[in-house]
Amino acid sequence: MLAVADLHAFYGKSHILHGVTLMVGEGEIVSLLGRNGVGRSTTIKAIMGDVHAAGSVRFRDEEICGLPPYVIARKGLGYVPENRDIFPTLTVRQNLLLGVKNTRRPGRWTMDDMFEMFPALRQRADNPGGVLSGGEQQMLTICRTLMGDPHLMMIDEPTEGLAPMLVTQVADLLVRIAARGVSILIVEQKLTIALNISRRVYVMGHGRVVFEGTPDDLRRSDGVRKEWLEV
Repeated sequence: MLAVADLHAFYGKSHILHGVTLMVGEGEIVSLLGRNGVGRSTTIKAIMGDVHAAGSVRFRDEEICGLPPYVIARKGLGYVPENRDIFPTLTVRQNLLLGVKNTRRPGRWTMDDMFEMFPALRQRADNPGGVLSGGEQQMLTICRTLMGDPHLMMIDEPTEGLAPMLVTQVADLLVRIAARGVSILIVEQKLTIALNISRRVYVMGHGRVVFEGTPDDLRRSDGVRKEWLEV
């Protein structure tokens, strides 16, 4: 589904990513772990075309590195940013409709699907997005991306700042999304959540991937956790 090889990214003259290589298979949940500032968010922004990058990014057997973000999105790559980026003056329903890429061809996901997964959104369907709680806004952003019928979703810190109950709901949602054939690459700070829902994990440090394996591999790797994850 997604194969990234020797990816380098830059902010101006600052060299942020130093040869990142990773892959995401069909229907997989893969987590990108690491401390703040190691390049996790930059990695998914580089894949999405939001920052200048060099290297190879192959999505569904097509090279997309260097393409504009809107072209990449139309190819079926969804992106949920950390700051959520909802439209606060538009209603929940209108925010969801903005996610639809092709009004002539129905996708795998409908608005009723969104409301079934998150009843709170149905209750607030005609309310402005700006009045939602942080957790509800996160749900809305994920659902808006799903409305575009992506083949793969990249989600930056989906549980950041959420209450424990909402963290569990978001984690359950990601598992349900993957079960319907959508691959997921997440940047996640909460190690327990990432290990519970992921098939594979990558750990980053200083702009590079320093570990790749299964959640069980990482659980057994005390040295990796102490050096690259624990505070």
